[in-house]
Amino acid sequence: MERDKIKTLLQRRTIRKYSDKKISPETLNNLLEAGVRASNCGNMQVYSIIITQDQERKNELMKFHFGQSMVKEAPVVLTICADLNRFHKWCVQRGTTIEYDNFLWLNIATIDATIATQSICNAAEELGLGICYLGTVNYMAKQIGEFLNLPKYVVPVTTITIGYPSEEPPLTERLPLEAVLHYETYKDYSSEDIDRLYIPFEQLSQSKKYCLESNKENLAKVFTESRYKGEDNRAFSKAYFEFISEQGFMRNQ
Repeated sequence: MERDKIKTLLQRRTIRKYSDKKISPETLNNLLEAGVRASNCGNMQVYSIIITQDQERKNELMKFHFGQSMVKEAPVVLTICADLNRFHKWCVQRGTTIEYDNFLWLNIATIDATIATQSICNAAEELGLGICYLGTVNYMAKQIGEFLNLPKYVVPVTTITIGYPSEEPPLTERLPLEAVLHYETYKDYSSEDIDRLYIPFEQLSQSKKYCLESNKENLAKVFTESRYKGEDNRAFSKAYFEFISEQGFMRNQ
């Protein structure tokens, strides 16, 4: 009975193909209201949500997401940002000082932005819509920031596409629950634990397909040598660090 009540969450899947059905202004507003009702630090709401619906703008935005077609095909694209700009302006106008121009508060705002995003996604799926998270924001933060005219103290955290599904992909597999649970204190993983948790995952047909397509002998190498290579990680990390510094978040770091 309890599982029936959370069925939508237990059966959630990423939707990358959408029908031509539009999202009404009322529905979109309800999703956004659900997002801003999410928990956040001190009720400060140090995040902003940028809505992209114009087709030409979506076509341009798609370029910064490595050409992923769902960006131009979804009726609504949301870019959720960590935003201390608004709060700083309020502080100054009320005669106090700017104190949130540091990495700690970028991290807090990033967490709050992420919580708000997931609340939007949960609401969307309850209403029969599909969503897709785009991690490419992390790689192209500066370019996306410039495209969206983000001022100092604002950094894009994630992008989601939203629309009515035109596909019903299978559920993607997850590691067993025990892989991510620790009771009371963290219990480190033995080599036997790693094998027990990952071998069934590695033996899935989809995992084997990834290995074949990438010409790698195992799934770990697919990730480290093909999909998310170390040299790329370091280059994107450097670019991201430079961007958040330009945005004002690394004072006295």
